[in-house]
Amino acid sequence: MKKNVLISVYDMEIGGIERSLINMLESFDYDRYKVDLLICNHAGDFMSLIPKQVHVLPQIDNYTVYRKPIIQCIKEGHYSTSFIRIVCKGIAKYKAMFRNLKEGPGYIQMQLVSKYTSYFMPRIPQRYDLAISYAWPHDLIAQKVTADKKIAWIHTDYSELEIDNKLDLAVWNKFDSIASVSEACTKSFLAAYPSLEKKVIVVENITSPAFIKKMAAETSSIQKKTAEAFTIVSVGRLSFVKGFDMAVEALKKLHDKGLTNIKWYVIGYGGYETELKQLIAYHSLEDSFILLGKKTNPYPYIQACDLYVQPSRYEGKAVTVTEAQILGKPILITNYPTARSQVEEGVDGFICTLSVEGIVEGIQKFVESDELSRTLIDRIKDKDYSNTFELNKLYEIMEDVRLSRGVI
Repeated sequence: MKKNVLISVYDMEIGGIERSLINMLESFDYDRYKVDLLICNHAGDFMSLIPKQVHVLPQIDNYTVYRKPIIQCIKEGHYSTSFIRIVCKGIAKYKAMFRNLKEGPGYIQMQLVSKYTSYFMPRIPQRYDLAISYAWPHDLIAQKVTADKKIAWIHTDYSELEIDNKLDLAVWNKFDSIASVSEACTKSFLAAYPSLEKKVIVVENITSPAFIKKMAAETSSIQKKTAEAFTIVSVGRLSFVKGFDMAVEALKKLHDKGLTNIKWYVIGYGGYETELKQLIAYHSLEDSFILLGKKTNPYPYIQACDLYVQPSRYEGKAVTVTEAQILGKPILITNYPTARSQVEEGVDGFICTLSVEGIVEGIQKFVESDELSRTLIDRIKDKDYSNTFELNKLYEIMEDVRLSRGVI
């Protein structure tokens, strides 16, 4: 008899978490496990990439309210949850102002909304051997699903996250296990929640080299345009956290040094787009720093680049860095707290100072030395980035569940 697994995520918009989920679903053992996927809002370009073996549960309209505009939620008749969101927004603004948070009330607002709207959400009727809350909102799996074991996933560096830790701890305590994507993420998480040490297991983002290489085989629009240029590609949400403002400033400084034959392409979308466009225009870099927007398949663009750069201020474990390594690309990342869990310095990439100057210095080394790139490429080819064995940790948890229930 197959074991039943439920995995939840808010939507399938293009993002690192959703991309890592697709890779995990591509690698699941469907001969042994039946996988249901709970998507709160059936939206996003990655919907088409969900493997056919996965059973996508019908959309529950109440679950769509978390990120929709409040006005839209009211028009759709979600009056109780809309009222809760308005109240939570006010409380979060007050808390953010009181704590002088750099990134504003956004994260705390999400926490409050997740907690209080969950009381008005319908239950999932099925029972599961294992329920996985792969991403926010975690309260749904915690309170509205019946399962023998429940796991919540953490994908970020908690030393940098501006949240209400007491509110968060109450949610984590409702799960049997907490899956962290790296040792560095685990360390930062336990610094905030030391009482949860026995619950945390490391389950790295699953990578499927065969899937990534197959997707990369398509032709990208930058291959012909940049044949004579040194091409940089970055992938990520357009937000302050991802550091693309520093990337723009770094490219300006590289041009000022006479290194004008550099094209930098960024794949992604987000709320920071207007500010980035203004900064690009201010430095007259419209032809050199190019925002490509959403791309369901970023792999042909990564395949076409000379250097993959992740200029983030912080990360959990950037999925696209590993994917670029799988495609044999030299890597440059900034020294965010979890950077050394992604790159072995001088072996499969380099880590630069987390600053505009550090990015400039790192890129300049690659532009001026073909030998540096060739050396990294040769070393990357010798490494195996496949890690589907990480799924065994989930399988073992499910086997333990069956044994505890007397099922053989």
